[in-house]
Amino acid sequence: MTGRTHPSAFSRFGIGLAVLALAATACTSGGAETQSNSTDPAAGAEPAALAIAPEDGAETVAPNTPITVTAENGTISEVKVDQVVPDEATAEGGEEEDPSLYEMTGTLNGDGTEWISDWNLRPGATVTVTATAENEAGESTELVQEFTTEAAVPGQRLELDPYGTYPANGQTVGVGMPIVLAFDLPVTNKAQVENSISITSEQGVAGSWRWLDDKRVAFRPEEHWDPYQQVSVEAHLAGVEASEGVYGVRNTKIDFEIGRELIVTMNVPDHEAVVTVDGEHERTIPVSNGKASRNFDTTSSGIHVLMERYEHLTMDSSTVGIPEGSPGSYKVDVQYAVRTSTSGEFFHEASYNGNIGSANTSNGCTNMRMDDARWFFDNTLMGDVVETTGTERIKEWNNGWGFWQLSWEEWQSESVTGEPYVTDGSIPPGSVHGEQ
Repeated sequence: MTGRTHPSAFSRFGIGLAVLALAATACTSGGAETQSNSTDPAAGAEPAALAIAPEDGAETVAPNTPITVTAENGTISEVKVDQVVPDEATAEGGEEEDPSLYEMTGTLNGDGTEWISDWNLRPGATVTVTATAENEAGESTELVQEFTTEAAVPGQRLELDPYGTYPANGQTVGVGMPIVLAFDLPVTNKAQVENSISITSEQGVAGSWRWLDDKRVAFRPEEHWDPYQQVSVEAHLAGVEASEGVYGVRNTKIDFEIGRELIVTMNVPDHEAVVTVDGEHERTIPVSNGKASRNFDTTSSGIHVLMERYEHLTMDSSTVGIPEGSPGSYKVDVQYAVRTSTSGEFFHEASYNGNIGSANTSNGCTNMRMDDARWFFDNTLMGDVVETTGTERIKEWNNGWGFWQLSWEEWQSESVTGEPYVTDGSIPPGSVHGEQ
């Protein structure tokens, strides 16, 4: 077996060899007895010898230390890692953790003599490593060692920020949806954190992470996601050293679904938005876009991704830098508002605008009549794509989720690992461990 072992593949590997171990003549820390009259050339073979690092009894081991198992006179057949953390350190607030989030997988070298853990260790844990190896005669040797890891210091415990992390677990999203992870503390060891996140989609695609700032990282595929598939994100943050002395304390799994492919195309001078679903025309919506008297009230051209939505929203120019009483200021209540940028562009109901379908007179948003706005609100998803053309204002790639404004080469070039990642459940390309 070569390369890194996918969790499901590792489970099959471990189970199969466990069955072989039951059939072996012995399972001890020393050599196994063999019959003296055996003609088997492997009879009398030296017993396999195992070594595990960190050493038995070690205390306050750095959580980002890899577990290494080596074998002589045999090959490694199974490694099991148990991590026990006191309840008060496991889940603040009393919520129960899913033990499967902390199942340790590892990478076995080509000749089966060295195994290295794929992920980091839980801070403040008692770690028990049970390793099994077999010699040429199929005789098993088992070694068990225990050590403890350094606890994460209060105030230096990295976790995901749920208010900035998208999509949510269980959510159905559109084909343009990025994966955005937000952290509650700044990250300086970005490569190690990036390599701690694995993604699995039913149709594996090449994608890449890009850091938006020290607290946010986003992933997008090379092309839009294929529709109708499940995606799983596993953030193995426990034990990763995000910055000096700051350790991740828990792992998180986010499962979401890519829904149908809904694309909105809108050439602003045409005063209409055309909606297609899975390549078929669904609806043409009369609209009124920005009057374009200045950059602010010009609807931006480019690839937008639908973001958050509100049934009722007060649109106040003071929130985007135009105080009340200033030229061009406004404050209006609207319904069925769907955001397309952080700078304040929305698709929304604007029953007060008599120019819908005939002239562009908005403050930069896409105005719709009530029935169309409600339909748009009810039938679109976070992550659906809006392709806008016909204006002189070009959407910035980092204005909302304008990530598709960048070419694949531009997007991927800013990954700190320098390599694309394929969402087939494989392990990320670089190390998650600290310097050894």
